[in-house]
Amino acid sequence: MGLLAVFGSTLFQLSGVFMLSPLMLVLLTQREVSTSVAGLFAATTWLGIFIVTPFASALTRRWGQRRTMWFASGAPLLAAIGFLTTDALWLWFALELLAGVAGGLRWVLAEAFIAEFSPSDRLGRYIGIYATMVGATFIIGPTLLAWVGPEGHAALGWVIALLGVGLAWTALIPVVPPHAESAQAPVGLRGLWLAVRSHPVIMLAGFIGGFFELGLASILPLYGLAIGLGAAAAALLISVSGLGSTLIAIPVGMVADRFTDKVRGRRTLMALCVAIALLAACGLLLVAQAQWLAWPIVFVLGAAGSSLYTLSMTDIGAREQGITLVNSTAVLVLNYTLGGLVASAMSGALIEWSPLAGFPLVLIAVAATGLVALLRTRRSGRP
Repeated sequence: MGLLAVFGSTLFQLSGVFMLSPLMLVLLTQREVSTSVAGLFAATTWLGIFIVTPFASALTRRWGQRRTMWFASGAPLLAAIGFLTTDALWLWFALELLAGVAGGLRWVLAEAFIAEFSPSDRLGRYIGIYATMVGATFIIGPTLLAWVGPEGHAALGWVIALLGVGLAWTALIPVVPPHAESAQAPVGLRGLWLAVRSHPVIMLAGFIGGFFELGLASILPLYGLAIGLGAAAAALLISVSGLGSTLIAIPVGMVADRFTDKVRGRRTLMALCVAIALLAACGLLLVAQAQWLAWPIVFVLGAAGSSLYTLSMTDIGAREQGITLVNSTAVLVLNYTLGGLVASAMSGALIEWSPLAGFPLVLIAVAATGLVALLRTRRSGRP
């Protein structure tokens, strides 16, 4: 019941959120707001995630996991109702920040819940299924918006309905019995630092996963244009990367569950994923001579990034519980997001400077660094 409730809540909530995000940008454009202001509005969501994630464990200890999840599910619904009932731009920004804060809490808590509720021998499978479902909501939300249309109040009505159903599913999440060590476990910034010290290589894997999955996806259209693809083909590179991310999560999670020594097995799979990303990044050096290579390479890089995040979350879920699980999940989310931001921030300049050499060489350097670290810890047996 716990797994079903978290899956149902997340499916409807994120479908509503990913329908709401492009809708708000359309509404801002219709109000003739500048592109800069619209971009700041979109970035407000990430600001909310960054603000709350370091304090997710402290809030969870104070409110309890279920109450915190109720807030994470109810706040976006309140924000959507606010968007429907007011035209004040400053209030829209405040509501979007609230929705971002709630989204950060949901991200951490949903994955922690799945780790708590999953059987230990099928943890990788369920985390992979969850990751695949989250990828599907990226398609469901915008597709619903295209079907309903952004005009009038119908689209916001659909968003409110989806978020309301998601909130109802949240009420079905069962109580998680408190863990004895949770009362003494450090929270806040001290808890985050302890999680980094406990799982340094896992956090590095999360960073590299965010770099190749989240960060590269955001700038792939720029890369496509730089290598000579048309505008439509360049935009489709995002879909190819997302397809790789979505299709790989369940298989890699199932493989991770089959090892006798699961810790060493997960570490081996991580090293293999980074090695594949390294080979794919090397392949980008050949795109100038064979442009068609860009498509399979982008697919592989998206799949490698998704696999690293899935394996990292599986590793944390197998080792931790209670507040320490929330702490470690929060750090993984921060590292994954940071990897995405670093990739998107630096890649634009690299593509402008040298799309066929400089850009691939930086990707090669990131993958090689991760591979060396993973191979060293695999041999030493360190966390």
